[in-house]
Amino acid sequence: MSSISFFPDEFLRPSVFSYSLSLSLSPVCTGTTPPPPPPVSRHSLLLRLLFTSSSESPLFSVDFLCSLQDMNLKHFFSRQTINNISRLNARISSPHPYIYKNISTITTSISSFTHSPTNHDSNLIKNPNFPNPIQLSCNRYAHSNHPISDPEEESEEDGTMNEFLSRFVWIMRGKLSEVYTDCDKKTIDGMLLIIVGKVVSEMEKGLLEQMLGSAVATPSHDDFSEDLWKTVWEISNEVLDDMNKARKKEKMKGFLQSEEVKEMSRFAGEVGIRGEMLRELRYKWAREKMEESEFYANLESLRKEEAKEGETVDNKFEIMAEEAVGNEFAMDEERPKVISLPKRHGKIRYKIYGLDLSDPKWAEVADKIHETGEVIWPQEPKSISGKCKLVDERILSLKEEEDPSPLLAEWVELLQPNRIDWITLLDRLKEKNSLLYFKVAELVLREESFQTNSHDYSKLIEAHAKENRLEDAERILKNMNEKGILPDILTFTVLVHMYSKAGNLGRAKEAFENLRSQGVQPDMRIYNSMIMAYVKAAQPKLGESLMREMEARDMKPTKEIYMALLGSFAQRGDVGGAQRIATTMQFAGFQPSLESCTLLVEAFGQAKDPDQARENFDYMIKLGHRPDDRCTASMIAAYEKCNLLDKALNLLLELEKDGFELGVATYSVLVDWLAKLQLLDEAEQLLGKIAEQGENPPFKVHISLCEMYSKAGVEKKALQALGLVEAKKDQLGPEEYERIIRGLLDGRFVQDARRMLGWMEARGFSASENLRVALMASQALRHNRPTMR
Repeated sequence: MSSISFFPDEFLRPSVFSYSLSLSLSPVCTGTTPPPPPPVSRHSLLLRLLFTSSSESPLFSVDFLCSLQDMNLKHFFSRQTINNISRLNARISSPHPYIYKNISTITTSISSFTHSPTNHDSNLIKNPNFPNPIQLSCNRYAHSNHPISDPEEESEEDGTMNEFLSRFVWIMRGKLSEVYTDCDKKTIDGMLLIIVGKVVSEMEKGLLEQMLGSAVATPSHDDFSEDLWKTVWEISNEVLDDMNKARKKEKMKGFLQSEEVKEMSRFAGEVGIRGEMLRELRYKWAREKMEESEFYANLESLRKEEAKEGETVDNKFEIMAEEAVGNEFAMDEERPKVISLPKRHGKIRYKIYGLDLSDPKWAEVADKIHETGEVIWPQEPKSISGKCKLVDERILSLKEEEDPSPLLAEWVELLQPNRIDWITLLDRLKEKNSLLYFKVAELVLREESFQTNSHDYSKLIEAHAKENRLEDAERILKNMNEKGILPDILTFTVLVHMYSKAGNLGRAKEAFENLRSQGVQPDMRIYNSMIMAYVKAAQPKLGESLMREMEARDMKPTKEIYMALLGSFAQRGDVGGAQRIATTMQFAGFQPSLESCTLLVEAFGQAKDPDQARENFDYMIKLGHRPDDRCTASMIAAYEKCNLLDKALNLLLELEKDGFELGVATYSVLVDWLAKLQLLDEAEQLLGKIAEQGENPPFKVHISLCEMYSKAGVEKKALQALGLVEAKKDQLGPEEYERIIRGLLDGRFVQDARRMLGWMEARGFSASENLRVALMASQALRHNRPTMR
């Protein structure tokens, strides 16, 4: 802004300033005719009022506030001012209507504050640097000179006017204080009163409308200079901008706290958006909601204005028609068309990308989406406090042998939990005490508030199965059936895995068939579980049929499945099955390994075909696999089946030349072979070799020693070996039982043989006919050896 001069020195003299102040206040405060002016006239003093720079200053003084309060500023404006502002608002639209639309205008009656000269015909001075004019708008207009008596509207308008004058005076005071640093507060207050009065007077006379509608920026008065009016309108625009920003800020706060913005912010936080980015997104969403609200508000106001204009046009047409009929004139004028939005008839139909979204089926889709959203974003658990928190802590501190039912009942009564509260409690129990978790979870399944379903039973059954608690899992399954809840696909899948792991082939097959009856195609895990169940039950052919079924469905079995089937065929001596599995493995891309070759050697050894076993043994070495202790023991066992001791010794010599050292497995096979040949000294030497390696002889060796010492009649050693065997009699199979019993009968330990036969029958094994005949023959002999017990 250009250089500006302020009040002249003679105006600041006490006599002149006191007269100006009294002249400004006299119409309001005293209501009497002011005294005659001193030599320096008020009009000449006002002509010399000029302003210069702008700056900020502290708040206006208490004396000035008191003077404004005493003057009752709400009586500054007259009804003419209100009408002028109303016309101004109707003609001049704001470039930002959504910002200024809701700012209320001062509509209270305002009396005359100062008397300006009556000459309003002077030319306006054009100023290219003049700022934007004051933008005012209102929600209602005064159409008469009668005062509006609504107290709420007067209170709102008084507040707006007071805020405008407070901001205006605060900025103007800074400008005065910067220039007149030697003036006291009373002098500054007087200057402000004169300026405010003049501005209000211009608004009252409607000159504000003239200023805003013309290209020039200075009113046609000589009381204030061009720079003065320029400064006034700059400050007024600044004040209105600040008020608009404050209003918009308050409105923005409301939209920031709206439910839609909160929900979007909550979702953004759940997907990982944090910090400054989340804050920017929240302000963006609030701003969009505010603009959307303002858009629809403006659209509604336009609709009302168009409807009002349409009614006016209709009224004019009716008046013209009545006049034409009254004067008997034939008028062919067309009825004026009313420009308005067409009225819609029927239901609204929404189509997006060819889809008719007005169809009722989309309402059902929306409900399903809402239900799915509740599953994906579950409710938060209730906050626990007070007595309920104490009960919650007592539940978590329970011991395994204590009954949690009373505390759970008290917890339910205090909290009134829903499903998410129960799940939270169970998760905390599972982390702290797994055994207590099983007990509480079984009780929770009976609660109605938990809303138990088949999936909950399946999860608990699976948890028991992982802990090898088969009886508990079956009890949960029984409770599930008693409740009338039918097992679903997940439940049957869990049962297949559980019974397969436990080796219960019958129940595993039942669960597997139930899955198929429901039209479910087994997956890789179910196939693997069932094949392993068949392997454990020594039925590898049924497992192989499932493997072929997998291959037919383009499901590639794992190497573990192949090896399990190959091992099961090898133990049974089924050479054909073992070779089929080995060939299938090669076609599946699994090359022969040391383990697979060892299993083939075992299969031919069990089939008493040592030549084929030796052929596979040599083929393994040709492939580059160095035989280990287990593989060598399998080859020696194959020779043992046919009692080919010389070939076994030749093989050991060849391996010894290559640096092979015998291990426990090979020594165990040789001890068993020598025990059958009743070579006690050689067998005991090999036992010493096993002891030198720092390992205990395998259980199979004790069976061989028991048979050997019993046949040789070495009572003490036979008694020792028999005691070790009886301690692990649960590991004996039918063949091992018959071998021990035959050895005892050969050594004439009849009573011990009968005792072993009783344990054999208790295990569900039946003795062969030859063994029964031998036992009856031994009892018929008179000279029995006394029992070892």
